[in-house]
Amino acid sequence: MTATAARPRSFDLARAADYAAPGALVVVWVAFFIATPHFLTLSNIGDLLVASSILAVLALGQQFAVVVAGIDLSVGANLPWAAALLGATATAGVPLGLAILIAIAGSVVVGLVNGFLVGYLKMTDFIVTLGSLSVVSGITLLLTEGNTVAVSSSFLQAIALDGIGPVRWFWLIALAAAVLVWFTLFRTRAGTHLLAVGGGSDAALGSGIPVRRVRLAAYAASGLLCGVAGVMLVARNGGADPSLQTNYLLSSIAAVVLGGSSLFGGKASVVGSVTGAVLLTSLVNGFTIIGISQYFQTIAVGAVVLLAALLARFRK
Repeated sequence: MTATAARPRSFDLARAADYAAPGALVVVWVAFFIATPHFLTLSNIGDLLVASSILAVLALGQQFAVVVAGIDLSVGANLPWAAALLGATATAGVPLGLAILIAIAGSVVVGLVNGFLVGYLKMTDFIVTLGSLSVVSGITLLLTEGNTVAVSSSFLQAIALDGIGPVRWFWLIALAAAVLVWFTLFRTRAGTHLLAVGGGSDAALGSGIPVRRVRLAAYAASGLLCGVAGVMLVARNGGADPSLQTNYLLSSIAAVVLGGSSLFGGKASVVGSVTGAVLLTSLVNGFTIIGISQYFQTIAVGAVVLLAALLARFRK
């Protein structure tokens, strides 16, 4: 019996891609720690996590669209739409609680329209959500006349600035959203259907899964979390900016893909999406501290989006 030499294990690009976000986050934090003593301070990390909470909630919504092999480009307009609805209703004298519900409901309506067009009329998700991006942006500008709407609320200000001891409210909102999304995707029949449709809609339909309804629900969920992120954005900024949020749109997609999800659907990682959001926010935060121009920051975020698209090729 002859002995054979053991084959060297090949480098698994798919597995490496799954750990891109946490690995890159460690590298980025170490690099900024070396570059400046002001990055890894309790104050800055706290502010960084507050800022990343908005993107994390938005990315968790994007997760639903991506998991069914779709994409939601409308979040770039749906986010300021929710903010504008909150600003317009609150300044018109509507009670704040009701104004928040109206803002979130407005975002859900956008998601439902997207889901109906994609799921029931079988239109291409890219075209549908790109069209929604333009339509919703125009409606938002008409509602606000192109002006930022100031929102003065001690409640919203407390949500943005306060918390329970050292734990900020924004962190808890993002954590609650992450737990809810994780439970929905991995512990419920709805989540099984979402993953199945993303893995193969024909096979899912053959198994009796209502594919059209599942796609509708996925985009509605994306709209719901976009609305929550819009409320958080108003709380943090003290007003509603009606302009397109292209950076949030690109970053939400990049965070999901960097986190381990597949653009081809059927695979999701809630922790990965949140980690991707923290990574992208860390880049902008660190560049700002060390004085790098905001134009270079845009280039860096764009490069990360391209990296995310490259990583997607190695995932099944």
